[in-house]
Amino acid sequence: MKKIRLFLILFLFVAGLKISAQQVHPISKDSVLERVMENNRTLKISEQEFLQARADYRQTNAVFLPNISVSHTGMTTNNPLMAFGSKLNQERITQSDFDPALLNDPDRINNFATKIEVEQPLVNIDGIYHRKAAKSKMKATRLKSERTGDYMTLEVEKAYMELQLAYKAVNVLEKALEAAISNQKMASDRYKQGYLQKADILSVEVRVSEINNRLHYAKSNLENSSDYLEFLMGKSQEGILKPTDSLQINSLIDPENTGISEERSDIKAMELATEARQEMYTADKMNFLPRLNAFGSYELYDEDIFQGDASGYIAGISLSWDVFQGSKRIGKMQKSKAEYEQAKLEYEEYFSKSTMELNRARRALKDAENKLNLNKLAMEQSEESLRIRTNRFEEGLEITSDLLSAEAKYLEKELEYYQTIYEYNYAKAYLEFLTKK
Repeated sequence: MKKIRLFLILFLFVAGLKISAQQVHPISKDSVLERVMENNRTLKISEQEFLQARADYRQTNAVFLPNISVSHTGMTTNNPLMAFGSKLNQERITQSDFDPALLNDPDRINNFATKIEVEQPLVNIDGIYHRKAAKSKMKATRLKSERTGDYMTLEVEKAYMELQLAYKAVNVLEKALEAAISNQKMASDRYKQGYLQKADILSVEVRVSEINNRLHYAKSNLENSSDYLEFLMGKSQEGILKPTDSLQINSLIDPENTGISEERSDIKAMELATEARQEMYTADKMNFLPRLNAFGSYELYDEDIFQGDASGYIAGISLSWDVFQGSKRIGKMQKSKAEYEQAKLEYEEYFSKSTMELNRARRALKDAENKLNLNKLAMEQSEESLRIRTNRFEEGLEITSDLLSAEAKYLEKELEYYQTIYEYNYAKAYLEFLTKK
């Protein structure tokens, strides 16, 4: 019997070393949130999505700003038309160049041209609406990024509470194991005195093994919770995180005084996405209108490279109108209209679903509050029952099976109570997440 007890104590000690041997890093929820906002990869991805949308919007500056290009080309030719035109651009035409023999069979000529071209949009209606759509998309992406931050705050709240709950579970099971070992010693003494049978001793030993096994899994769950919190913070470190505060009930709120706001960032983002689709639809309709552009170029010509003894310019205004492109534009307009109608329906569905989730969250909070009160009462009653049965067992007035049953019930009720605290706190945090403006 002593060997069995010694083996169990040694096993518990070795299992405990798995956590104690690793360095424990105390951390508060505020510091976790700060690190998450700085290092979380999901938030960084969301920020890059916004930067992409902003870059798309900045590309639409081309609706108002000119296109400017500079080129320098060189060629050599004896083509009659090209040779005469090149000499003309170089301002080197003389009377002898009009000799029909030279016109028909000119000598080879080199021509180098430097050209500066400018194109300035004047009237581009569909481009303006494309710009409006890109701006709405950019704003929607920014709001979506903000909502991602809200979600990560909720996820940190949940992960931090899970770590608190894991430490509570380990603490409860360690105390339960200590009590079970104490009861085992007491049962062993009574067995030696002839008051208990061998089956009672075996039942107590099985109980110790069960609690020890649950403690092992609880410590593994603790490490998993710590790893996930480190993952949210975008870093990995040696050791285990430990909350600086323990799991406790957060302040109560009245769920009936909370509601969904249309200014909530994700709902507002859906609204702006719908507006962007509307602007795209309008842009496709405006694509039927003509476009007005101004253009100009300044040109330098010479027979030597990077020279420009002769120059000239061109300036003008172009009115272009694609009257018909088969059915391409019509189909594109119909598609954008369908996408706009789809976006409206998705917005309505999203708002309706958010309202449904709010009602569900209200009921979940109420249920969690009721469950919390009942589990607290059940824990207190089972604790008192265990105290009474333990005293009676010490006096030889209680059988072993009843003591083990009371011990198991108290352990379950205590774990259920802390689990309910976690569920209530998360239900409250989720409700605040849904009603945040």
